[in-house]
Amino acid sequence: MKFLGFFKKALKDYNDTNLIVKILCGMLVGIFCALVLNKTFHVKYFDIGILGTIFVEALKAIAPILVFVLVSSSLASGDSKLDSRFVMVIFFYLLSTFLAAVSAVVLSFIFPQKLILQLASKVDKAPDNLSAVLSNIIFSMIQNPINAIIKGQYLGILFWAVLFGFALKKCASVETRENIADIAKAVSLIIKWIIDFAPFGIAGIVYKTIISSGLSSILKYGKVLGLLIACMFIVALVIDPLIAGITLRTNPYPLVFKCLKESGLTAFFTRSSAANIPVNMALCERMGLDKDMYSVSIPLGSTINMDGAAITITVMTLATANTLNIHVNFVTAIILSILSALAACGASGVTGGSLLLIPMACSLFGIPDTISMQVVSIGLLINVVQDSFETMLNSSGDVMFAATAEFYQWKKMGKPLPDFMTQK
Repeated sequence: MKFLGFFKKALKDYNDTNLIVKILCGMLVGIFCALVLNKTFHVKYFDIGILGTIFVEALKAIAPILVFVLVSSSLASGDSKLDSRFVMVIFFYLLSTFLAAVSAVVLSFIFPQKLILQLASKVDKAPDNLSAVLSNIIFSMIQNPINAIIKGQYLGILFWAVLFGFALKKCASVETRENIADIAKAVSLIIKWIIDFAPFGIAGIVYKTIISSGLSSILKYGKVLGLLIACMFIVALVIDPLIAGITLRTNPYPLVFKCLKESGLTAFFTRSSAANIPVNMALCERMGLDKDMYSVSIPLGSTINMDGAAITITVMTLATANTLNIHVNFVTAIILSILSALAACGASGVTGGSLLLIPMACSLFGIPDTISMQVVSIGLLINVVQDSFETMLNSSGDVMFAATAEFYQWKKMGKPLPDFMTQK
């Protein structure tokens, strides 16, 4: 009985502890296990990396179902429609992605980089032109909805969920729509249970990353990696806040830091915008946003709000051109920014999705696949760090711009902003 009482108290204390604190503790446990305990016990007998795999795969497995039922339920039973806020969110997503590519161009001109081109590792075939990317986007939308859910193709999931939701609103009975809403609540509760497991998952991810990756390959391309990270920080802390600040006419940094802390931190470790969708939706709910809006805009953001991907494509392409002594004028570089922004919208919402679009951008300068595929291989070497920062920027931006559009409407209606936005 004493043990049961102790267990209940420990469980209550765990649930009452702030999630960010628990995640930080998980990080420390992962580092300790990798650097200390792993030296004492063989990995075979002491491998907590499986906890990270379970956590990420569970999120990735349930996220497509969550998006489908939540979007369908919101559109079927909600009173509000996809109004000007939704148009504003899409505009923010696309503008931010383009400006991210431009910032990558500017910093690449100021700090030009060169790569060490060697034999390429085997990688998947990449799209070789923008037309192929756009075609992939269109066909992803109209693919079999079951297949889209199984493979986590969010454009297809959104397309069919929107149609299904509007169809339910038009012809389904009230009872049916309430049943769909109950299913959405049940799936949301499952998501909550999985997120409660986050500290253990983060511990496993950190442990596995340290054990498997090491630092040698990262240090080899430290300058390129540093430029990538610098671009991402400029977008996260200057460009995106500037967009939000001009829109809201108020200090945007409370919102920026809240999104980075509560969305970006988990995205950094999961390295998957798709897996972070449930985390972002939970954050939107805590901020009091309209569920009918964020249930659509957040999954869409994981597909088209690709600041980090645009930066990666642009920096790696210009570094390749510089290595091959190809002169790139500023006008051509801006064209590259547009191409990178559009291509980034076709990047997958999973780990490393932007790397396979580098050959398409390289083709703008006549760089053959035999060279550009080597650049993809270099990207794979630094992918552990690069993709973590990329996903953190992308995913936190999804929430920030959804909130910016919502808060803009609040201000027009005379509704006060949340307390965290007005605290000094």
